[in-house]
Amino acid sequence: MIRHEAFPSRLVMPRHVDVWLPPDYNAEPARRYPVLYLHDGQNCFDPKDCAFGVAWEVQHALLRLVMAGEARPAILVGVWNVEPLRLMDYRPARPFHYLSERARTLVTAGMGGMPQSDAYLAYLVRELKPFIDLTYRTRPGRDDTFIMGSSMGGLISLYALCEYPEVFGSAACVSTHWPAVEGVIAPYLRDTLPPPGTHRLYFDHGTETLDALYAPIQAEVDGAMAAAGYTRGRDWLTLPFPGARHFEKDWQERVHIPLRFLLAA
Repeated sequence: MIRHEAFPSRLVMPRHVDVWLPPDYNAEPARRYPVLYLHDGQNCFDPKDCAFGVAWEVQHALLRLVMAGEARPAILVGVWNVEPLRLMDYRPARPFHYLSERARTLVTAGMGGMPQSDAYLAYLVRELKPFIDLTYRTRPGRDDTFIMGSSMGGLISLYALCEYPEVFGSAACVSTHWPAVEGVIAPYLRDTLPPPGTHRLYFDHGTETLDALYAPIQAEVDGAMAAAGYTRGRDWLTLPFPGARHFEKDWQERVHIPLRFLLAA
C-alpha cells in the first residue's frame, strides 16, 4: 500500500490517495494491470482509517477472487473524501438541469448550492488518472479502467461512467443513495447512458436502514437500463440483498460480488 498524502489539485481540495499493488507487482516487471478507482478511500482498506472502525477490505476480497481464478489482479486506487465536501463532490450535477430554472434554484438552495461533482470528476480524469498511469504499470484504456463506490459513492460512480464513457468501462454502484437524485436521474440516464455492449454496470441494495428507501428508484433506473438496450446478467446487474443495512460491514461482506463482476477472469 502506498499513500500519496494530500494529493494536490487545481480543481478540488487536496485529499489522500491510497494505491494498493498486487503481490506479484514487483516480481513481474513487464506486466501491466487494470485499475479500479474507489471513492471514500479511507473506508476501503484499513480499519484504522475508517470513521466507524470497519473497512471494506477490498484488497483481501480481490486476493481471494484472484486465487480462486474468478478475477484478474488489479491496482486499487482509494480516493479519500474530504468532509464536509463529500455530498457536494459526489452528488451528480447534470441531472438537476432537467428541472426548470426555478425548481433547480429551489432544490439546489436546499442542498447548499449546485453540486461540485463535475469538478471532482475532472480531477479524477485530468489530474489523478494521468498521474496513476505515469507512476504505475497500468492498462490505461477504457476496458481496463473501473470505478466503484457506495451510497453517494455509488451515484458518482454511475455519473463518472455516463460523463466520461471514453475513460471508464464499468462501474459498480453499491447501495446507491438514489433519494439524492430522485425525480431527475431517470431522464438523465435515458439521454446519457453509453451504448450497450461497450460498458457494464452493477447495482445493489439492501432492505434495512437507509437501503430500505432504494428499491422504488432502483426500479426506475433498471427501466432506463432495459430501455437503453442493456442485458441483465451480461452488461448490467442489479441485486437485492434482503436484510442488508447501509453500513461498511454489510458492504464488506458482499464486496467480492461487484469485484467479480468488474474484474471477471
